[in-house]
Amino acid sequence: MISAATASKAAGIEFRNVTKRYGSEADAPLAVKGIDFVVPTGTLTTILGPSGCGKTTTLRMIAGLESPTSGQILIAGKDVTTLGPAERNVSMMFQSYALFPHMSVVENVMYGLKMSGKPKGEARQLAAEALANVGLVRFDDRLPSELSGGQQQRVALARALVLEPAVLLFDEPLSNLDARLRREMRDEIRTLQQRLSLTVAYVTHDQAEALAVSDQIIVMDHGLIAQSGPPRELYEQPRSEFVAGFMGEAMLFPGRVDAGQHVCLGPLRFKPGNDMPQGQVKVAVRPEAWLIGPPGSGMEGRLKKAAYLGSTYEYTFETELGPIFVVSPDLAKVVPMEADVGLSLADHGVSVVRAD
Repeated sequence: MISAATASKAAGIEFRNVTKRYGSEADAPLAVKGIDFVVPTGTLTTILGPSGCGKTTTLRMIAGLESPTSGQILIAGKDVTTLGPAERNVSMMFQSYALFPHMSVVENVMYGLKMSGKPKGEARQLAAEALANVGLVRFDDRLPSELSGGQQQRVALARALVLEPAVLLFDEPLSNLDARLRREMRDEIRTLQQRLSLTVAYVTHDQAEALAVSDQIIVMDHGLIAQSGPPRELYEQPRSEFVAGFMGEAMLFPGRVDAGQHVCLGPLRFKPGNDMPQGQVKVAVRPEAWLIGPPGSGMEGRLKKAAYLGSTYEYTFETELGPIFVVSPDLAKVVPMEADVGLSLADHGVSVVRAD
């Protein structure tokens, strides 16, 4: 049996019943409401949720920039609940990058090392190695203003990595980048995290970003953890209406589980992937889970809107369940406007959840 002490050492970050209240009054609102989670060493956990859910407050408590009202925070098995940021061996990357505009690239990366007392020559060598790690060679003497947004982000990442932190924190790191660069940088962050076995806590409100970079996702809602687990589990097996709606573009429909353990969704019937008690439920259906067939092959639908997106078509059908949004990869069979079709469900992208 693994002891609690051994388990804590295996945890890069651990929260034990942590709360955060802003204000000293007893009735002041709780931003974080008694949460527990573990980020295993060498893994990346994304804290995901809408604005105001408590995710940034949670990250700031890991960094030591906020103190919890109650509970314990451990980093690499050490209780850091009352320690300040400088005593935690944690580096944080902000969305603004916070580079010094008057310093060169290498001077920006060296800055933390110099402040900690490293000799200038050694600090410069370590900074050059950190820049090479993030793909920036021969950029040492440039100013931040001479770099692209993606290059500035790499400098900020090198500055965080050069301190060899036990934990690396990202606060919405890609929000200032355009879509193509955001995709490139999230791939680079993930590759670097895996290559260097970094322990990372990553905050974002972007579900696709969370799915792409994470070993574990923690979805927060109003200061509580709504669900946590591997990305695929949260996407395919959400436990609540909130998680189903937040993890991707699912539409939620009222359904019913009958005595034979079939889910009835309008005229459609299917077996759920998880056992559900008989009665009313919510059915979350991803846009890619709808199959378009000839009239009479499923639920009747009539096409009202269509959009060509290059690799897919987006359709909106009017049905007895209301408007249904469908994403189809079939570019060879384009559905004409006002055409009648039959809509059925694939064996993926459909979840039965409890109503919130």
